[in-house]
Amino acid sequence: MIPVPESSRNAAMEMAAALGVPYREGLVKNRYVGRTFIMPGQKQREQSIRRKLNPIRAEFEGKDVLLVDDSIVRGSTSRKIVQMARRSGARKVYFASCSPPLRYPCLYGSDMSTRGEFIARDRTVDAVCRLIEADHLIYLPLDALERAARADNPEMTHFCNACFSGSYPTGDVTNEMMDAIERERLVSQGALF
Repeated sequence: MIPVPESSRNAAMEMAAALGVPYREGLVKNRYVGRTFIMPGQKQREQSIRRKLNPIRAEFEGKDVLLVDDSIVRGSTSRKIVQMARRSGARKVYFASCSPPLRYPCLYGSDMSTRGEFIARDRTVDAVCRLIEADHLIYLPLDALERAARADNPEMTHFCNACFSGSYPTGDVTNEMMDAIERERLVSQGALF
């Protein structure tokens, strides 16, 4: 069990304990490279991934590994990490996301992709698995995420899960609004003129 540092470390430790498998720190993170999923361009994201993580070959060579990450957004980071594990000698590379599939943009503050950029949008888990080049892919089911969030706060009756479900809590999000927001984001990224 190897976490993708830093955000999935706690989940990977708990998963390793529950499954009775060794937990290993197999990826060393360069702390001077920011979150790749929010970088504005694909080229910049890919260059940053190479600088961001360095594998410890001894943790991969000749082993079947389960990589644990906090989420999969576009899939480019996940695919690069899977490829890195294989280049470091892993026999099999399994991938676990600590979140459900991200399919919808956040309209309430997190600058996330347009609908078309999400790798899980309109794809099955098997299709995403093939695209990130893993041997198997596991997502945390939405109901399990909700149960975990309520475990320490049973009074919680609802929280926003729009980026997973497409159900926006304000109830005023229309397809026309989504299209307008996406056009604006694409123009700001230089993808549309």
